[in-house]
Amino acid sequence: MTDFVFLFPGQGSQSKGMLDAFDGIDVVRQTLEEASDALGYDMAALIRDDAEGKLGQTEFTQPALLTASVAMLRFWREKGGAEASQVAGHSLGEYSALVAAGAIDFADGVQLVAFRGRAMTEAVPAGIGSMAAILGLADDVVEELCVSSSDENEKLWAANYNCPGQLVVAGHAAAVERMMIAAKEAGARRALPLAVSAPSHTPLMQPAADAMAVRLLEIEIHAPACPVWGNAGATPEQDVAKIRAALVAQLVSPVRWTETVQKLAASGITRGVEMGPGKVLSGLVKRIDRTMTVGVSLNPDQIAASLSGIAGE
Repeated sequence: MTDFVFLFPGQGSQSKGMLDAFDGIDVVRQTLEEASDALGYDMAALIRDDAEGKLGQTEFTQPALLTASVAMLRFWREKGGAEASQVAGHSLGEYSALVAAGAIDFADGVQLVAFRGRAMTEAVPAGIGSMAAILGLADDVVEELCVSSSDENEKLWAANYNCPGQLVVAGHAAAVERMMIAAKEAGARRALPLAVSAPSHTPLMQPAADAMAVRLLEIEIHAPACPVWGNAGATPEQDVAKIRAALVAQLVSPVRWTETVQKLAASGITRGVEMGPGKVLSGLVKRIDRTMTVGVSLNPDQIAASLSGIAGE
């Protein structure tokens, strides 16, 4: 069996019914019940039905995604799946990774990311900020366009380095609009506004980072069982103080996903499992380094296939 990495998705991978394929599985039901007890609302109903349309609201999206990822991970473990030698998560997924590595207890984790969602929403009033995905331009070109599209009062920054040719920008809405026009003029294949209002991973999130710094002091963080890759530094950490600092820095710093995957591949990691709903990360990894193969976890059969593939190496 070879070393491998668990990859945990971030906001945008959620969908109504994202755990339907695991209906009737005790360990998944128990995970949903634990989340409900910690948060004071019915997590199973939110994910299954989303009757009130809350799943798209950051405060609810984040704990729902963490819950789904942990439920899938627990199913993997129940089936005898091996433990990853390293874990990494995209944005919110960094918290799922920390729970997976035993650094944060699950109940604390869902409460923490619910708080994170509220803090992010409150940091920038609705309508002030936005995000957009720029496809088909080199990173340095996008970075230059961020500077040229900003002015003294309206700024934007590179927010998510997702893979070569895909960089998400964020900042003041007007600056993002100017940037999308400039990107198309510069030859971008597409410039797409994202359905989020919070300009995540930019200096505009400083009020949220300050709030999280205080909240994190109230949470017990343990030394993780394996290295956890941080988004802000694109480095593996096991030191508790550095993990705490990384979670604060993450809110105001870009997600360095391309660099993280490149470093994982350079360290000899050739296999991974996207442990959570969707298959965004497996798609990004293909565009970053084709020497890495990443399985997905959309249903029990896919988890079983990934489990067998890793056990057979």
